[in-house]
Amino acid sequence: MGGFFGAVSTQDVSLDIFFGVDYHSHLGTRRGGMIIHDVKDGFQRQIHSIENTPFRTKFEKDLSSFHGASGIGCISDTDPQPLLVRSHLGLYAITTVGIINNAEELVERYFSDHGHQFMAMSSGKVNSTELAAALINQKDNLVDGILHAQEAIQGSLTLLILTDQGEIIAARDRVGRLPVLVGRHEKGCCVSFESFAYHKLGYEDAYELGPREIVRLTAGGFEVLSPAGEEMKICAFLWSYYGYPNSNYEGINVEVMRYNNGAIMARDERERGVLPQVDYVAGVPDSGVPHAIGYANESGVHFARPFIKYTPTWPRSFMPANQNVRNQVAKMKQIPVPELIEGKKLLFVDDSIVRGTQLQETVDFLYESGAKEVHMRSACPPIMYSCKYLNFSRGNSDMDLLARRTIQELEGDEGQKHLEEYADAQTERGGCMLKAICEKFGFDSLGYQSLDGLLEAIGIDKSKVCTYCWSGKE
Repeated sequence: MGGFFGAVSTQDVSLDIFFGVDYHSHLGTRRGGMIIHDVKDGFQRQIHSIENTPFRTKFEKDLSSFHGASGIGCISDTDPQPLLVRSHLGLYAITTVGIINNAEELVERYFSDHGHQFMAMSSGKVNSTELAAALINQKDNLVDGILHAQEAIQGSLTLLILTDQGEIIAARDRVGRLPVLVGRHEKGCCVSFESFAYHKLGYEDAYELGPREIVRLTAGGFEVLSPAGEEMKICAFLWSYYGYPNSNYEGINVEVMRYNNGAIMARDERERGVLPQVDYVAGVPDSGVPHAIGYANESGVHFARPFIKYTPTWPRSFMPANQNVRNQVAKMKQIPVPELIEGKKLLFVDDSIVRGTQLQETVDFLYESGAKEVHMRSACPPIMYSCKYLNFSRGNSDMDLLARRTIQELEGDEGQKHLEEYADAQTERGGCMLKAICEKFGFDSLGYQSLDGLLEAIGIDKSKVCTYCWSGKE
């Protein structure tokens, strides 16, 4: 995934960029970058790997070398960035969030005349941010270039550009899959993925960009360079999992949505007569906890924390790329509270069930700690499709997804023709899938939030929300 932060002011912004970017560390663990512009000394840039060391620790030693009244920075789970670009549009820095699914096609279409080179990543792929910049440079100005790049790219492109005039240009992707918010105080403006990042720095909410909208930020304020489009498909997973609890997107707070989501799950299960009799409701920490609180409040069952995530040495929510390491890290994080487990009937709520690779160990250690029953609930529907619009999943195939693997095991290729039916627990096929997963992992019961329930919890027009990973619908 990834996130960014930028600021332009009448005073030095180095500390604002440092802390603003650090507040996006939950969105990636591979690379971080900062670039500051000073009228006299120009651009200063640093990019570091943050795979083994958090952003704040890696960049703290660089702060003394940064100075200037404007800057941008990013957390990137893919390419090294921000990049410095020199073209007929001038010298500028650029950072992006999104995914380019047709990168090879774009390189062939626009740059096959042997007059353009791209720096290759270790994988051999082109740096997505560099490719985005090359597409922007096809036009005579930055605004037309951004719009061109967004139209050409299959996937999504959200970005910040820092010009050599010390201005920031921010653009939300074509259909607004990710948020871009502007904050303001008496000395300048900032732009951010997460709204809480600038609240802590003394900025107040000023503006939220619409889909494909482009704005320019200066110390004196901001102006719209290209208006918002009408179509919006903001990612529902932002509220379910990726977004930080303090953030608001389209006016809807993440934490409040998660409370509501859990409550709706419990309400619907009560209405269907399938609300289990348990001693405690618990969340799979940390992102499952607010969903569980909502479920507990609505069901009337006490909320508890039968196991705790150990965060002093494993503070971030994302995991290493290697699956074996991911599994071991997940195991090391989970510390049981035997007094709340032994002899107890427990219901756990997780934010989602994606590949299911860590579920077995979680269930095993609960039973090893003396749990009498373990019930599992997912705060979103069964994930049937890998995201093709954002760089979310590390999986290589839809068959990495637990639901799709289970369907294949149950019915083979025929089952793949009935995904919508399998996604609905009220159908015969949906019930069979739940039963099969329960048997596989040893759950006493399993339930998924319905798509209607999830959309109800978000509370905005469902036509403006992307639910592709669950429904497969564009």
